[in-house]
Amino acid sequence: MDPQTALFQQHRPRLFGLAYRMLGTPADAEDVLHDAWLRWNAQDTAALDDPEAWLVTVTTRLALDRLRRARTEREHYPGPWLPEPLVDEAAPADGSGAETPEAALERGQTLTLSFLTLLERLGPDERAAFLLNEVFDYSHAETAAILGITENACRQRVHRARARLREDRPRFSVDARAQQRLLLRFVAAMEQPTLDSLRALFAEDAIHISDGGGVVAATLHPLHGAERLARLYLQIAHNTRLQPLRYSLLTLNGAPALLAWSGSTLTTAIWIEGDGDRISAIHALRHPGKLARLAATVTNPQAGASLH
Repeated sequence: MDPQTALFQQHRPRLFGLAYRMLGTPADAEDVLHDAWLRWNAQDTAALDDPEAWLVTVTTRLALDRLRRARTEREHYPGPWLPEPLVDEAAPADGSGAETPEAALERGQTLTLSFLTLLERLGPDERAAFLLNEVFDYSHAETAAILGITENACRQRVHRARARLREDRPRFSVDARAQQRLLLRFVAAMEQPTLDSLRALFAEDAIHISDGGGVVAATLHPLHGAERLARLYLQIAHNTRLQPLRYSLLTLNGAPALLAWSGSTLTTAIWIEGDGDRISAIHALRHPGKLARLAATVTNPQAGASLH
């Protein structure tokens, strides 16, 4: 491998981590990295004072352009839009070197599907500034230089992003084992469904968000309240009673998730938020296109833990 390629590969995990958090889909992140590589390959890297800064700047700006186009498309998306998962073993590190356990945990939490969903509340410019400053630890001055704005404008964008995310930020205090226990309770309730058993799963103000992309059946608007969510899943259980769904557990984006299969077809990927006792938010990714890459990854029976 030539030195220029080797240097790009050295920084690739960090660049992918940034592009994926910006865009929410691995394929789009890979496209950004491909374009960044083409520019890097045409660049006289010997003339660069800071190759990493150059690569991060190019990747950020390419991702911003793509996200602005995607935001326009998502405004016309049929129903809620949810990010496309990464299987845990494929999830990239930030390439930031040795970290304390606390820092590693926080970085992992900024890769969760719940957090990526929350980032959709931000405009592209705020999202870029927030990720560079809060997740990738660039100073306001460094972030401003990457984005080509003043340091004061950068501070304002990061401040607005923090304020927008603060109220509904996922509860990071719930660990993976607690999430897994809630998912197992959900499976048990779906196997012997009653309105009471399902309602007991959800917090009173629980929310359900489903992404079918207009291709398969899904709720077109978020549903609120334990009663409505219980009735929804009771109906799903009844609709699938002739061919019951098979469930498997898998770690997606660093957190437990549930995969629902109808025969050999992956129909839904589910991830949750909760307080350890009840589910406060449940996300159901049903878009076949988004599930296709995930299904190919977990075709290996060892990739997920079957619950049957």
